[in-house]
Amino acid sequence: MASTTQHRRVVEIACDESGSEGEKLVGGSTDVFAHASVTIDRATALACIDRVRVDARSPANEIKASVILRRQNRRVLEWLLDPTGPLAGQAHVHLTEKAFHLTVLLVEQLDPPGRRRHTAASAVAEGLHRDAAAVVGQQRWGSVLAGFNDGVRALPRAMRSVVLDPLVPALAAAVGFWGGQGKDGRAVSVVHDVQATLTPERLRHLKVLVGPGASERLSVRFVDSVDDPRVQVADFVAGAARRIASEALAGRADVGLTGLLLPYVDRSSVWSDGSVRRLLVPSDEP
Repeated sequence: MASTTQHRRVVEIACDESGSEGEKLVGGSTDVFAHASVTIDRATALACIDRVRVDARSPANEIKASVILRRQNRRVLEWLLDPTGPLAGQAHVHLTEKAFHLTVLLVEQLDPPGRRRHTAASAVAEGLHRDAAAVVGQQRWGSVLAGFNDGVRALPRAMRSVVLDPLVPALAAAVGFWGGQGKDGRAVSVVHDVQATLTPERLRHLKVLVGPGASERLSVRFVDSVDDPRVQVADFVAGAARRIASEALAGRADVGLTGLLLPYVDRSSVWSDGSVRRLLVPSDEP
């Protein structure tokens, strides 16, 4: 009798990220991490890249997200994210507000192991993230987070109980989105841009986050984005999402672009509550 795995449908997703600084979550060059995945085929990806190359007048062999983020190329970005554009229903973005992600991890460490579930820690972190800067000042609160960040990074990996790098949970969210939850979900084949931080150890942790049946329904392989146009398109989406979200976080939200990005954003994105979240992350309410 054929196994369930043999009959299971497989969805292949091409992935890339923007804003990755490994385990350094504060004090770096980016305040937002974005992970994008697309399900378009190679022909669609090539057509998309050709359109960007022509409209943006870029002679580069490999076009990066920075090209479509130039002010003069706004129309190209709008076309890419438009509900009638080439990525509608075929792209997904997970956003991480780095400082808030670190605040959640800090709260989880303040309680004995197992006392507080992640969802409860997030609720407590909301208040802490909102009030701490107001009470002690943004600079001092940033120093507290930086100290926690550096302290955890200095620990040997065997002694850690904290997963700092947002890449693994973001990739798990992408797998859950495209494949569904649980052992009966669709098999997901991940094609990811070469990423040194996705070590064998972290890929094992990825399978833990994905949940039951992950070993049978999840595979990951790495490619150079030059060799796979789908990964280049994922780079477009991730880069655009990070820039749009970072601008909104800084109080410079572009309502037109946040509105175009919103349908692509994962509801489980790690983002503090407030007006910026309402612009960027779809509500769980119907």
